[in-house]
Amino acid sequence: MAKTAVQPINESRPGKMVSVTLTTILLAALAFLLWWMQSAISDVYILKITRLCAINITLALAMNLINGFTGIFSLGHAGFMAVGAYTTALLTIPAKSKEMMFMIAPLIKPLDTLTLPFPVALVTGGLLAALFAYLIGMPCLRLRGDYLAIATLGFSEIIRVLIMNAQRLTNGAMGLRSIPANATMAWTYGVALITIVFMALLTSSSYGRALKAIREDEIAAESMGVSLFSHKMMSFMISAFFAGVGGGLLAAYNGTIGQDMFRVSMTYNILMIVVMGGMGSISGSVISAFVVTIGQEWLRFLDGPLTIGPFHTDGVVGLRMVVFAALLLIIIVFFRNGLFGTNEATWSGVWRTIGKMSGHRKRGEAA
Repeated sequence: MAKTAVQPINESRPGKMVSVTLTTILLAALAFLLWWMQSAISDVYILKITRLCAINITLALAMNLINGFTGIFSLGHAGFMAVGAYTTALLTIPAKSKEMMFMIAPLIKPLDTLTLPFPVALVTGGLLAALFAYLIGMPCLRLRGDYLAIATLGFSEIIRVLIMNAQRLTNGAMGLRSIPANATMAWTYGVALITIVFMALLTSSSYGRALKAIREDEIAAESMGVSLFSHKMMSFMISAFFAGVGGGLLAAYNGTIGQDMFRVSMTYNILMIVVMGGMGSISGSVISAFVVTIGQEWLRFLDGPLTIGPFHTDGVVGLRMVVFAALLLIIIVFFRNGLFGTNEATWSGVWRTIGKMSGHRKRGEAA
């Protein structure tokens, strides 16, 4: 008797439709909230911090791709941000402002008269940062572990020193001013959303699975046919691209930039967001970007005069960073892999959490 082939029923499709619908509703609610904040809140400081959170999301996801998903410990993030920031600034500053700014030595042609739209300048900055990543990655990505971290850190400092001494290109130590304030709420959160979607699609693709295999075991990945160097280079360049875009947004956000902005401490600040959220978690980087950015600003009162009961201090500069670092250590003690580890926030996980909470509540009421 011949067996009848039974076609499996796709039971996950309704679940996917529900997830897509809920995600669309969430994004629409977020867009409405941002529109309401921009029109209803008159406090410029709150709006600036809100935009800075979005910029840090882009920068954290860029670093998480190379450090978290690929397992390459790179510390060259600040250098790529500097390339993107200076490129975006030079391509958006009006010609008259450039002429007034470059007093010691004139800006090289054709940059002295060239002005491009902000999105074109932003993408150009990202592409130039990716080109630098290719040149740096050729020798560096053949190294591993601490040697790779030291090499990328060194190249990041080389980029910063070159910026400081390229008087006719970057205005040297005087930096760049009069950068148009194009980092609006729409641009910062729009770029952050594009970055989130791109990273989610990349990490769930065959390339993303190859990157995760490299992170877990390079020898096993190579034995399965994964080209280590090409995949590392791809991850390195994509990470540098989004770091350059984030640097361009940061330049438009501040309105002025200098080489001192892009020291090693900038890389450490972004790395702190990635570690707190979880190395290899997109959801963790997004949530941690809000927590770290808002937390650092909320603790700013510690740098000024402070009175606690009978104790009074005139203020210790940098105390907020010490306290925030201590809080970060406490989080790492209880969450060794960050808040999310390598997990992602999903709607199914939300329903499970709600179900567990309601189950505990019902059992408590029954008792």
